Amino acid sequence: MLAFVFPGQGAQQDGYLRRLAAYAPAKATLDEASHVLNLDVLTLDTAEALRSTVAVQIGMVIAGVATVRILAAEHLTPDMSAGLSVGAYAAAVSCGALAFDDALRMVRRRAGLMESAYPSGYGLAAISGLTEHDLEKLTVDHARESGTQVYIGNVNAPRQIVMAGANAALDMFIERALHAGARKAARLAVSVPSHCELLAQASDALRDFAKEIPFNAPASTYVANRGGRPLHTADAIRDDLATNMRYTVRWFDALTVMIEMGTRVVLEAPPGQVLTDITREAFPDVSALAANTIAFDRLAATLHRRIEAGGR
Repeated sequence: MLAFVFPGQGAQQDGYLRRLAAYAPAKATLDEASHVLNLDVLTLDTAEALRSTVAVQIGMVIAGVATVRILAAEHLTPDMSAGLSVGAYAAAVSCGALAFDDALRMVRRRAGLMESAYPSGYGLAAISGLTEHDLEKLTVDHARESGTQVYIGNVNAPRQIVMAGANAALDMFIERALHAGARKAARLAVSVPSHCELLAQASDALRDFAKEIPFNAPASTYVANRGGRPLHTADAIRDDLATNMRYTVRWFDALTVMIEMGTRVVLEAPPGQVLTDITREAFPDVSALAANTIAFDRLAATLHRRIEAGGR
C-alpha cells in the first residue's frame, strides 16, 4: 500500500513553489490557487514571505496538492494520506474529503488566526533524545521554577518532540532539556506556539468558520493528527482540521497506524524530508521517499518500482 504524507510548517524553503512550477499539473495547481486567493502564489516562497505564517501555511498546502496531482497524472494515487499540522489539509484534499479551493480558504483563515493571536514573541523548539514522559516532568519543573509554561506540541517520534511557548520560556527550556540529557535542542522556523492551549480561542474561531466549509467522507484512508487514528466521516475530518492547532500532534501514532494497516511505501511531499527520516529510522523495512530529493520526471517511475517490489 502507498501512503502520501505532507510536512508541516518549518519545512519551507526559499523557492520551493517556483521549482514545482516547471511541471504542468503543478503549474495548473499554482494558477488555480492564485485565482482562488487573488494573489500570485509564486510570491509566497521568497525569503521575505517565508517570515509570514500565512504565506508559509498556504504555500505548504499548495505544494502538497500539486504533488498529488502530478502523481495522479501518472496513475499513482495513495491508499492512505496523513499530514503533520497544516499538512493535514493537503492530506484531506488527497483523500477526497476536502476541495482544494476550500482547503486554501480554510488554511488562510487558520494561519491568520494564529498569526493574529501571537504576532511575535512565540514559537517552537525541537527536542531530540528525551521521551514525552521525560519532557512532561521537565515542563512541571520549569513552570514551578521559572513561572512560565511550555507545552508539548508534536510527538514526531518517541524521542523527537516539539515544544511550544514564548520565546524566552523556550530558550530557558532548551537549556534545561540539554542539561537533562537531550541529544539536541533547537528552535524551529515557526513564529507561533502551535498545538497547545495557547491557541484555544483561535481554534474555536476556526471551528466556527469550518461549519460553512463542505466536507465529504474520504474516498481513501485519512489518518488524523490529534488522535493518530483513521477517520471515516466528513464531520470527523472537519473537526480534526479545525482543532489541530490546539492539540498535540500525535504524528508517530499516525505513522504507526499506517504501517500496521499495510503501508509499505511512504512518499513525503515537498519541501519536507523530516517525515521521511522518521519513517526510515523507525520502520526500516518500509520504503520511504522524499519527493524533494527526486526529480519529478523520475518520481512516478521510482514509486512504481518500489510498489512493485513490495516496498523494498
